[in-house]
Amino acid sequence: MKEKSTNKDLYITDISFEVEEEDLRKLFAICGTVRSIYMMTDQKSGLFKGTAFVHMSTAAEAREALMLDGTRLIDRCISVRAALPKKPAAAPVETVAEKPKRPARRPRRRRK
Repeated sequence: MKEKSTNKDLYITDISFEVEEEDLRKLFAICGTVRSIYMMTDQKSGLFKGTAFVHMSTAAEAREALMLDGTRLIDRCISVRAALPKKPAAAPVETVAEKPKRPARRPRRRRK
């Protein structure tokens, strides 16, 4: 039996740089309720990178929205995929402390 996906997040690429959040919201509203949209921007310049994450209200709506793959939006055909789940933050790696080295012993002086 095939397990149904419970992922509600979509990853959209190849988006025109002229697209605004409202354009994406209107397009994905065809498939259901859009909870949020995150349009990725370059950290240095603040310019839109052409990719976005869309969070739908249910997994069924997200699966239906996958059919929008290849849809023409303004002047480009967008690519719609299910977003990969976030990886848990890596736990800090504990390093094994080496035993402190004992200082070298000085040779004993012989008593005469």
